[in-house]
Amino acid sequence: QVRLVESGGGMVQTGASLRLSCTASGRAFSTYSMGWFRQAPGKEREFVSAISRSGESTGYGDSAKGRFTISRDNAKNTVYLQMNAMSPEDTALYYCAARMTEPWDSDNFYWTNWNLYSAWGQGTQVTVSS
Repeated sequence: QVRLVESGGGMVQTGASLRLSCTASGRAFSTYSMGWFRQAPGKEREFVSAISRSGESTGYGDSAKGRFTISRDNAKNTVYLQMNAMSPEDTALYYCAARMTEPWDSDNFYWTNWNLYSAWGQGTQVTVSS
């Protein structure tokens, strides 16, 4: 099972940028589709973004479209989430998640449902002040 460690969270002001990183340990990182989710106090877990194992396909939740960019570096076993133009509504605990793919899955599959991910990081807190 892959182990995930997030970093890069912090406290920023409205309009600022942050880049989150998630590094995976273990082999075969390139066989995992990766996702970012977030959860604010009192709210349900929310899909932020996902990327296929090849890195060629990406998806974004409505709150992330146009502001966030997901990417991955399979050589470094790391997935990133670049967040720009942040607002207080982005305040949450951000989680990295991994889903093992099957050989017959398309290289461009990614998943947006958190229930379909089997490995999770411990989360990194992001706080945006107004």
